[in-house]
Amino acid sequence: MERVRDVSELPKAHLHLHFTGSMRPGTVLELADKYGVRLPETLSEALTSGEPPQLRATDERGWFRFQRLYDAARSCIREPEDIQRLVREAAEEDVKDGSGWLEIQVDPTSYAPRLGGLIPTLEIILDAVRSASRETGLGMRVLVAANRMKHPLDARTLARLAVRYGDQGVVGFGLSNDERRGMARDFDRAFAIAREGGLLSAPHGGELAGPSSVRDCLDDLHATRIGHGVRAADDPRLLKRLAERGVTCEVCPASNVALGVYEKHEDVPLRTLYEAGVPMALGADDPLLFGSRLADQYELARRYHAFADEDLAELARQSIRGSAAPKDVQEKLLTGVDDWLAS
Repeated sequence: MERVRDVSELPKAHLHLHFTGSMRPGTVLELADKYGVRLPETLSEALTSGEPPQLRATDERGWFRFQRLYDAARSCIREPEDIQRLVREAAEEDVKDGSGWLEIQVDPTSYAPRLGGLIPTLEIILDAVRSASRETGLGMRVLVAANRMKHPLDARTLARLAVRYGDQGVVGFGLSNDERRGMARDFDRAFAIAREGGLLSAPHGGELAGPSSVRDCLDDLHATRIGHGVRAADDPRLLKRLAERGVTCEVCPASNVALGVYEKHEDVPLRTLYEAGVPMALGADDPLLFGSRLADQYELARRYHAFADEDLAELARQSIRGSAAPKDVQEKLLTGVDDWLAS
């Protein structure tokens, strides 16, 4: 019988991890106690029990509830040392899961009111990333993300800020929140600013909305990566386009089921994308609320989609190639993948 290798030892890149959602449950509880934050009962119970809250975001009420829990956790981050702790712990968790490269996604406007404004906030985050990288050995960079629920002018401000810090750790520009709100083309100028500044384009699409949202990301925002993108599986022509252009989809299996995008783990179209030749980078999305981190996503691929170790190794390679990691870092990680498979 063939030996089953430990996926936590498989070198990989992590390209879809949200800042607040990366926190450890215990950290949120400690910070809430420190600052006297009253967490929603469902969130507090979930964090205490270790069982993720029951979420379903396919309707307006469900998405609002998800955002309410997320905002409550975010409100516990108030000081620079909280940022330092969050980033260091996220790096430690990724290292345990075999990650050699992490691009953490953040909208600094969420924290700016308590940290002195947009520029100080981003500088605090980038300083925390550099410190955590030194301490853990994990390659880390930042992807600045605008919010679809806010005005496109806000996105342009963020894009200019992201470009300004492109030589200090910012590698990409994204667009998050509910893609059923805010047309992608409304944010085209912000993404043009980011691209012209040398940043990769990585908007969310094809999660809560269908294949058309993925096409909009390609056509209007010239995406080089797609956050999620799983609904492209509903359109064979779109799958072919993604494969031919080598656009990496940052697929987050656990969150797809937790939010009701798919009913069961078996329904997530990992096999469809993989066999169509669409590059993928498995991601944990928001482990704080979904209860699973990076290595767990590879276990889900193995358990529910019959991905053999050779397939898992190829998924890891695709995540590395889809990253903004320097060539020497990519080569080192790819060699590690080959070593894992040969072990």
